[in-house]
Amino acid sequence: MSARRKPESKKPRRETFRALAVRNFRLWIIGALIANIGSWAQRTAQDWLVLTELTDNDAVAVGISLSLQFGPILVLGPFVGPLVDRVSGRAIILTTTLVELTLGLILGVAVVMGVATLPLVYALALGLGISQAFEAPARMAFVSELVGTGNIPNAIGMNSMMFNTSRLVGPALAGLSITTLGTGWTLTFSAACYAAAVVAVALLRQAEFHPVSKVAKAKGQFGEGLAYIRSRPDIVVVLVMALIVGALVFNFGIFSATMAVVEFGLGAHDYGFMTSALAVGSIAGALLVARSRRPRLSVIVVAALTIAVGAGLAAIAPTVTMFIVLYPILGLGAILMVATSNSYLQVSTDDKFRGRVMAIFSTVVIGGTPLGSPLTGFVANNFGPRWAVGVAAVGGLLAALIGLIWMRTSHNISSSETIRSAFRHTPSNEDTATQLITITHRAP
Repeated sequence: MSARRKPESKKPRRETFRALAVRNFRLWIIGALIANIGSWAQRTAQDWLVLTELTDNDAVAVGISLSLQFGPILVLGPFVGPLVDRVSGRAIILTTTLVELTLGLILGVAVVMGVATLPLVYALALGLGISQAFEAPARMAFVSELVGTGNIPNAIGMNSMMFNTSRLVGPALAGLSITTLGTGWTLTFSAACYAAAVVAVALLRQAEFHPVSKVAKAKGQFGEGLAYIRSRPDIVVVLVMALIVGALVFNFGIFSATMAVVEFGLGAHDYGFMTSALAVGSIAGALLVARSRRPRLSVIVVAALTIAVGAGLAAIAPTVTMFIVLYPILGLGAILMVATSNSYLQVSTDDKFRGRVMAIFSTVVIGGTPLGSPLTGFVANNFGPRWAVGVAAVGGLLAALIGLIWMRTSHNISSSETIRSAFRHTPSNEDTATQLITITHRAP
């Protein structure tokens, strides 16, 4: 009996990490892990710099810097889609990573030399945001070239796991580094980590890329992308839910900084570990996505409900210990929702429209943050950090209600059935389109 069980016990591990069998993807994810550790350390140090060194605990200033960093994608993102559908994703990613490395080094050196100012931080955040407006949709769409369509959900789950491992490690390292080396050197070393991504992209083997249809340059490609999205009401619903979560939930820098400094009176070391606590749940959410072969709308809805529960409980946590215990629930729900939405859109979208759809998705998720971060900062300043975390709970609940209402009106599926179906096993050989849209085994 034990001999029969042994291979069964190993199968889930092979399923969870199957995308790592692809050499290009292994190189890609190692370089991205190092670069993202630096990125999260940089973001943590920048928030700390703005909140405690350039201002007197001004959460609005942190919100403005976040808005400038994530705002450009809100304007440029939709128009980048046609470029991604035409141009090599590798070239876009390599160029933008070099730009981000340079901008990070400028900020770090400026702080070390004592010449950093709030306007300089704002200007560099804006430059970083413009670069990321091109990089984000290209990076999302590039996954299919690395692993092929069949492994997209697993690769996205693995990518989310990598991203949130870096979120776990980066802020913790930043907290230790700020305490021992200072904010300037922390920013400088963090920026240097981008070099790992540059090397990894350069080492990818072009001959091993999976073929993806690229379109020739033509007039009206942006409009064609919008028309395609309008013809898919399921995609519209996912994008609206993602916009709400991007605007009201993905303000983690404000949540962590104000709860640590204002609510609990902690220092940089503890602030870094508080931010890392969020990533514990995020990694759990990414593991769930990696183990799944079929992304489902019902999982997206349940993930939004998890956001509401996690943020609500964290907002009322009476002690810092309880907050750190409950905070990961918010991270789990957020990553489970965004990564599943990412997989859903990539698997169900026609190849020739994938770049444009993912550009809109990255726009609403990343670009939604500058819409909500000033509001979240205002709430934190005027009503307290706990109320700011409560805003995330409202955002998760609102997104879930939109999904539940659409399921009821479009497919006559009750809320309880939607929630149950999120936990139901679905055969891997079931028709993808049917499973994605109906969420259950019966037709709509």
